[in-house]
Amino acid sequence: MTNEVQIHEMLKKLFGHLEFTAEPAGLYDPLRYMIALGGKQIRPRLCLTTYSLYKEKFGEDILQPAAALEVFHNFTLIHDDVMDRSPKRRGQATVWNKWGEDTAILSGDVMCIDSYKRIAKAPAKVLPQVLDLFSTTAAQVCEGQQMDMDFEAMSEVPMSDYMTMIGLKTAVLIACAAKMGAIIAGAPKDDCEKLYQYGYSLGLAFQVADDYLDAYGNEATFGKPIGGDIVLNKKSWLTTRALEKADEALRQAVFDVADMPVETSEQKAAKIEKMMALYEKLHIEEDAKYEIIRLTEQALGHAATVFTGVRYEMLRRFADRLVGRVK
Repeated sequence: MTNEVQIHEMLKKLFGHLEFTAEPAGLYDPLRYMIALGGKQIRPRLCLTTYSLYKEKFGEDILQPAAALEVFHNFTLIHDDVMDRSPKRRGQATVWNKWGEDTAILSGDVMCIDSYKRIAKAPAKVLPQVLDLFSTTAAQVCEGQQMDMDFEAMSEVPMSDYMTMIGLKTAVLIACAAKMGAIIAGAPKDDCEKLYQYGYSLGLAFQVADDYLDAYGNEATFGKPIGGDIVLNKKSWLTTRALEKADEALRQAVFDVADMPVETSEQKAAKIEKMMALYEKLHIEEDAKYEIIRLTEQALGHAATVFTGVRYEMLRRFADRLVGRVK
């Protein structure tokens, strides 16, 4: 069975030589730039991992669909950064910040199209199934992004709505990756569904961890400014939980901090400091860690219904590498 080191080397080679159309450079250079920024390559890594649980040989019919997942993910990041006005991505200038909004939108569009070209490399026998899964997932990601934007106009959202949103915006693509690798490998239908659930729960844990790191992480390793969600009044897991737990006085304090101005760096720092103090008072850090562990264990529960031994351990180690940074 292929191990994690071999999968890592395959990904390194795959994305080190990923080709896009050369001209016009103004359209395709942002694609090359986004891939060159690196990232954790979570989705293609998971796709190849679940494939490796059933197959030994890796050809273009799995490598290109795996690459499609990362290409599509990067398309969503290009557009998300425009919508969020994010100046940095992975520690570097975002595409819109470097090339302008118009180019970012158009380059994102062509990056999405490129992902479908790569999905089409899946084996003919399972291509309709893979394409249906990918297209459904792509639409769900957009639905999640719309929900996220809709939340911006609301003073608060129920935790159930927040979890639905991150399920669509983040978890479904990770779940898609887990299931896609199994489908292309010819795994039984029940295995594919259980791996989808593994990926979905893990995707939820990953997003809660991302929200946690926005407040409690290190900018050098997180890749973007700490406290960005607080500054932008994003409905993160942390603020949603804070409003869920707080009494009326503390709820009002959260709303008051949200109304603080952020026109200068000093004002931004003050807002972050005050919200973090409220998080501390409400023990939000501990709650977030507990939720990440709970969702990760839920994911591993799904994995355990399919695999034991070394195959289960591969999925356990994948989960640990993905969310272990907050333990």
